[in-house]
Amino acid sequence: MSDKPQVALVMGAGDAIGAAISRQFARAGFITCMARRNGDQLQPLVEELKAEGHDARGFSCDARNEEQVEQLFAQIEADIGELEVVIFNIGANVPMSILSTSSRKFMKIWEMACFSGFLTGREAARVMTKRKRGTILFTGATASVRGGAGFGAFASAKHGLRALAQSMARELGPQNIHVAHVVIDAAVDTQWIRDNHPKYSELAEKDGVVKPDDLAKNYLMLHQQPRNAWTFELDVRPWAEKW
Repeated sequence: MSDKPQVALVMGAGDAIGAAISRQFARAGFITCMARRNGDQLQPLVEELKAEGHDARGFSCDARNEEQVEQLFAQIEADIGELEVVIFNIGANVPMSILSTSSRKFMKIWEMACFSGFLTGREAARVMTKRKRGTILFTGATASVRGGAGFGAFASAKHGLRALAQSMARELGPQNIHVAHVVIDAAVDTQWIRDNHPKYSELAEKDGVVKPDDLAKNYLMLHQQPRNAWTFELDVRPWAEKW
């Protein structure tokens, strides 16, 4: 084990799930690096974590851009520390009828939810295989395992991400690298859900909506699992969710 500080990277550190995951790892003692396309939007979260006494860094990175992803990993490894955990948390949940799905829209959703996962996962694997340790976690959704009406592009991308994670787990597991895929099979308590879900208040009152902070605990748990009992796929849903 290196004496360098351990680092967690959250790729896709949005305002809800990504921020909650970042808080969990920061509070567990990791130097927490957070990346999103508009890195300036991370400043409030960085300041929040620093005020708590944690080491947090924000970065701008378009996860679809190979050069930017490579540069981000190289910068963190060279200037901050060894990446122990990498979480890919980019969504692209955009509903649209197959009749109105242009090739441009399909490709954009695939780039965001699948291709960028490949770039992130590959760069994580490149640094972790040198040390023979690490954890790579991918955020999935209901669409990872079941395509719904109006979600053809999103489901195809999420299915692809899940397949990528499966292949990586089989390849990297023997090298002491834990790869896991988290299926979030429910509505998560975000501002969008509050504004648009017709039954939000009813569901939230009876714990029928996933709370980001509670969800994020699962990511830390996956990293902390002993390798004789690794989980590949974790389904997360509230008790009231039908499945």
